[in-house]
Amino acid sequence: MMSLEGRVAIVTGAGRGLGRAHALELARHGATVVVNDLGVGVDGEREPGASPAESVVAEIEAHGGSAMADGTSVTDWSGIEALVTRVVQRCGRLDAVVNNAGFLRDRMLTSMTEDEFDAVLEVHVKGAFTLTRHACAHWRAQAKAGETVTGRIVNTTSGAGLWGNIGQTNYGAAKSAIAGMTTIVAMEMARYGVTANAISPIAATRMLAGTDIVDDADQGGDEGAWSRLDPANASPVVAWLTSLDSGWLSGAVLRIDGNTVSRVDGHHLNGSYSSTSGEAVTFDELDTGMRQLYGALPKGLGGLSS
Repeated sequence: MMSLEGRVAIVTGAGRGLGRAHALELARHGATVVVNDLGVGVDGEREPGASPAESVVAEIEAHGGSAMADGTSVTDWSGIEALVTRVVQRCGRLDAVVNNAGFLRDRMLTSMTEDEFDAVLEVHVKGAFTLTRHACAHWRAQAKAGETVTGRIVNTTSGAGLWGNIGQTNYGAAKSAIAGMTTIVAMEMARYGVTANAISPIAATRMLAGTDIVDDADQGGDEGAWSRLDPANASPVVAWLTSLDSGWLSGAVLRIDGNTVSRVDGHHLNGSYSSTSGEAVTFDELDTGMRQLYGALPKGLGGLSS
């Protein structure tokens, strides 16, 4: 079933890993895919050799699909604006963007440099914002002109951004920001027929190499056997999120772990403490109040514990 037939998508960081898997899956379902990749390593530094974007395009075309390579940096404001314009002019439309580009500069907080913090936030947060903003400006103009819009935005967050991870103050902050951005974009763009959702995939990519998440036991056995950590496990979800079928879902974060897709709810209230006076809480009562809130009071203390 060619469920994405005729749709056009830009996938960033699509030369390797998750992005490559997403591009191949979108193309397999009939989408024309713009494969955006700078050919950098996991640390964001350029690597020698052939363009990974061109390699993915060749792979898509070898299977009868349609694709084009692009090397614009996702942090290049005017460059990405020009990319959106170029795609619309060449393909006649733009239907989806998949924000996947990123790299790591892991270090413990007290050793992390300003440049290491700024660089990670720039590519993850600004990069996702830049493409999203220019695509949304295009879709908003279409909607105001009376055209039917079915725009789709798929962002990439991470467990580090949702729950934290030691040594990733920069990366975790960036991925948390992306989850928040997804919610706001979903709210703002609903009136124009655009959805925004995020995925949090667990996958054996270069960015997870050497971590506890990726161990030998999880990477599959025989060649060709299904692996829980195959990056391609997340790609059918991405393809569905870019399709017409997914138009009812927006502002969601989906955790993808092997063959399981889980709904991730955002920050929510979980218990509360109110002042004894009925007015503002006071400093003197907060120690007991907070212990009550977190269930840390001994039974019977002050008659406040349950």
